[in-house]
Amino acid sequence: MEQLLAVLCGYLLDLVLGDPHWLVHPVQMMGWGISGGEKLLRRCFPKTPGGEIAAGAVLVLWMVACSVLIPFLILYAAGLVHPICRFALETLFCYQIPATRSLRVESMRVYGPLVQGDLPRARYWVSRIVGRDTQNLDAEHVAKAAVETVAENTSDGIVAPLFYLAIGGAPLGFFYKAVNTMDSMIGYKNDTYLYFGRVAAKLDDVVNFIPAILSAWLMIAASYCLGLDGKNARRIYRRDRKNHSSPNSARTESVCAGALGVQLAGDAYYFGKLVHKPTIGDPGRPVTAQDIPLACRLMTLTSLLSVILFLAVRLVGVLLW
Repeated sequence: MEQLLAVLCGYLLDLVLGDPHWLVHPVQMMGWGISGGEKLLRRCFPKTPGGEIAAGAVLVLWMVACSVLIPFLILYAAGLVHPICRFALETLFCYQIPATRSLRVESMRVYGPLVQGDLPRARYWVSRIVGRDTQNLDAEHVAKAAVETVAENTSDGIVAPLFYLAIGGAPLGFFYKAVNTMDSMIGYKNDTYLYFGRVAAKLDDVVNFIPAILSAWLMIAASYCLGLDGKNARRIYRRDRKNHSSPNSARTESVCAGALGVQLAGDAYYFGKLVHKPTIGDPGRPVTAQDIPLACRLMTLTSLLSVILFLAVRLVGVLLW
């Protein structure tokens, strides 16, 4: 019960306050560990496909072990001091894992300049939250990129972390963040990471599979609650949920596209190179700046529904046990 309360309090703190920029974020520390570990392991293993896969697997095991054991031991030590100390620390940890408010804040920074007609500034802000080239995007594609980011990150930035927090508290939440951070740093299909990042990318697909499905259906429910086109959201989800190279990424994007009645994804430039990608949704109307706050509301309600569902199921399990 203490752990469930810590997860709920952490979620509410994140919803209200967002990430504390004055505090070093655990994901930053994970990033340092991944970068340092990669340099070391690349020197220790042979530069062959098999050697790089083995090195990447060792990095995954090391990061996962550290990300689970360190918070577990800290919480255990805090519990020896006093249960309130353990609760306060776990609440702080849970506060740092989901990114509901931060995702809204960062995407709304794109919305403001777009509404004001300041396209260069809108491009700058969207470049901070997407991986594609943004310097030549027009207003529609800037808005589209922001909406896609909100939709996709509803799953892996909010619902999936809450799913693992509800199951195992902060240690399991940090396990998920470690896997997700490794995928975002080394899980690329390019010359550098095709082999080294393979284990990290596959593990990320596995740990996100169930949360991505839950995210999609919770977002469909949120679409109905907000008066958006829930029926179309369900239709587009069933049709386009696999229109992505990742088995999970198109799920919430397809729901969002259907709920808003727009088309997302499609071709984009990355590092000056055109990448052909399938579209998601029907081209009913252009994506506009006003779709960004709509996507944010959809994301926020989805996160609220997810924390209610996950904690309720866990509570029932605790009471029955």
